[in-house]
Amino acid sequence: MWRNSATVSARLLPSKLLKAPCQRQPGYSALPFLFGRWYPANRDKNEVNQPSPAIVSQAAVKRLPRLALLLFCLAYLLPGFVGRMPWKRDDLTSFGYMAELARGASDWLTPTLGGMPPDLDALLPYWLGALAIRWAPAGFPIDLAARLPFMALLVLAMTATWYSTYYLARGPKAQPVSFAFGGEAQPTDYARAIADGALLAFIACLGLAQLAHETTPAMAQLGFAALLFYATAALPYRLWIPAVSAGVALVGLTLSGAPFLSLVLGLAGASVYLLAPVAEEPELAQQKYRAWALVALTLGAAAIGTGLGLWRWRIDLPQATLASWQSLGRLFLWFTWPTWPLALWTLWRWRLQIFNLQFSGLHLWLPICFVLAASLATLTTAAADRSLLLALPALAALAAFALPTLSRSVSALIDWFTLIFFTGCALVIWAVWLSLQTGIPAQPAANVTRLLPGFVSGFSIASLMIALAASFTWAWLVFWRVGRHRSAIWKSVVLPAGGAALCWLLLLSLWLPMLDYARSNAPLVSQAQQVIPRNTGCVATAGLSRSQVAALQFHGAWTLQPLTRDSNCQWLIVDLAWRDVTPTNPAMPTAWQWRATIGHPAERRASLMVYQRQPAP
Repeated sequence: MWRNSATVSARLLPSKLLKAPCQRQPGYSALPFLFGRWYPANRDKNEVNQPSPAIVSQAAVKRLPRLALLLFCLAYLLPGFVGRMPWKRDDLTSFGYMAELARGASDWLTPTLGGMPPDLDALLPYWLGALAIRWAPAGFPIDLAARLPFMALLVLAMTATWYSTYYLARGPKAQPVSFAFGGEAQPTDYARAIADGALLAFIACLGLAQLAHETTPAMAQLGFAALLFYATAALPYRLWIPAVSAGVALVGLTLSGAPFLSLVLGLAGASVYLLAPVAEEPELAQQKYRAWALVALTLGAAAIGTGLGLWRWRIDLPQATLASWQSLGRLFLWFTWPTWPLALWTLWRWRLQIFNLQFSGLHLWLPICFVLAASLATLTTAAADRSLLLALPALAALAAFALPTLSRSVSALIDWFTLIFFTGCALVIWAVWLSLQTGIPAQPAANVTRLLPGFVSGFSIASLMIALAASFTWAWLVFWRVGRHRSAIWKSVVLPAGGAALCWLLLLSLWLPMLDYARSNAPLVSQAQQVIPRNTGCVATAGLSRSQVAALQFHGAWTLQPLTRDSNCQWLIVDLAWRDVTPTNPAMPTAWQWRATIGHPAERRASLMVYQRQPAP
C-alpha cells in the first residue's frame, strides 16, 4: 500500500504546498513533516520558479553492471580496428603519411606522401601513428600498429563522455524533484545512471561507427573534443585533472587540424561559467577564476597553432541550392540518430530552465554550446560529416537528460522502432551471408557478383562464432528489455546502443571480406602486380591521388617516385585523369610503352595506366 507513496505524493501534492514558507525559523522554509529536513529559503524560491522536470525514484537509478558495460564497449571498439585492411581515401591516406614518417621518408613538421602535403594541416595524428609503427615489435602488422593510438582515442572519447555527463548531472540544478516522504534518487546514483545513458546514446549514434574506427585526424579531433568537454564539465568539482585535461585537449585539437574549433570550444566552455549569475549561486565566484584559466589555456593553444603555421582559411559555405541544404539536412538526421530526437525532447522539457536569465544550468548550456559550435563548423566546412562528429559527445549528454522525463508510451515507441529496425538490418546481413555460402536465396549472391565482379567468398569459423554470439546476445537483450527490468532510466537507450553494436559487429565479421574487397585498394594493386614484377626497384608516378600512392606503397611494397626528367625507374603508373601524359611529354626523357590499363573492380571504370620504359636505341 505504501510502496509508491513517495511517487504519488510528489505528483499529487501541489508544489507551493510542499514548499510553503515556514514562519518558525527565518531564512528557511518547507514543512518538516513532509520533507524531513530544512531547506534554505532562497533555494525554495528558485525551485518553485524553476522546477525540475525529472521525477526519479531511487529504484529508477539502478546501476548498470560495470562488467556488462565494459564488454559492451569492447564489442563496439574492436570491430573495425582489428582484422581489416586500410580502406580507401581518408583512412588509407592518413596511414600513408604515418608510414612515410615511420620509415624516415618525410619531415615530422611537414609530412608528405609522394611529394604531396596533407589536405588538412594536422600533425599529431600522423605522429601518433608513426610512433606506434616504429615501436611495434618485429612482425607486427604495421596497419594494426597505426590503429592502436586511435583505439585509445576512442576509449578516451567514451570515457570522457561518461564522466562529463556524470559531473553535469551532479549539479544542483540537474537534480530531480525531492519527494515528500523521501525515496528520491540520490545525487551520486542519479548522476551515474544519467552518465550510463549518455554513453549508450553516444555508442548508438549511426554516424559514429565508421568514422570512429578510422585512422584519421577526425578521430583524433573527436577524442580531444570529448576530453575538453569533460574538462569544462568537471571544472566545478576538480582542479588539477580538469586543468591538465583542458590543456591536453586544446593543444591536441590544435595539432589535429582544428585550431579554430579549439579556440571556439575553449572560449564557449569558459563563457558558460563567466556569464553565470553569481547572485544565484555564490560558489560560482570561485569557478569564474578557473574559467579565466581556461581562457588562458585556450589562447596558449592558439599561439602554438600560430607558431606552427596551422591556421588556414577553409570556410566553405553551403551552396544556396535546395539540393545542398537537403543533403545537409539528411546528414544531420541520420548521422546523429537517435540522439537528436532525445536532445530536442530535453530542450522542450527543460525549456523553463534554459530560457530563464537567472538560471545557471550548466548541465544544459554547456552541451548546447558544444553542439552549436560543432554544428556551425559542419555548415562551413567541406568535410561536413567529420565536423559533425565532434558534436556527438555533447549531444549524447544533452540527450541523456531526456531519459528521466520520458513517458512509458514514448519509451515503448523507441523500443519498438529500434527492435524492428536493427532486427531487420541483422536479418539482411545474415541473408546475404547465407546466400554467398549456400546459394539460398540466390538473388543476394547474384547482386554481390554484379556489384563486386571478381569477388570470391570464403568461410571463417571465427567470424561465424562471433556473429552467432552477437545475435544471441541481441536476442537476450530484447528478452531482458521486455521483462521486469523496466525501472532504470537508461533502459530507453539500451536497445538503440545494442542494435548499433550488433549491426556493426555483424558487418565486420560476416561481411568483412566483401568490405575489404570493395573499400580497400588491394584489388587495384593486385592488378598492377600482375604487370609489374615484384623485384622492381622503383616505380614512377604521375597524377596519382594520395590514397592511390599509399595503396601502392603498402600493398605493392614498391618505392614510388614522382615522375621527373631525371627519373631512372623502369615502370610508370599514370592516372587516367592526367590526360596530357604522352610519350612526347618533356617530363619523360625516353619513350614509354603502354602495358596495361587497370581499375578497381567495384568502381567499374579504369583509373590507372601502366607503362614500361623502352630501351634506348
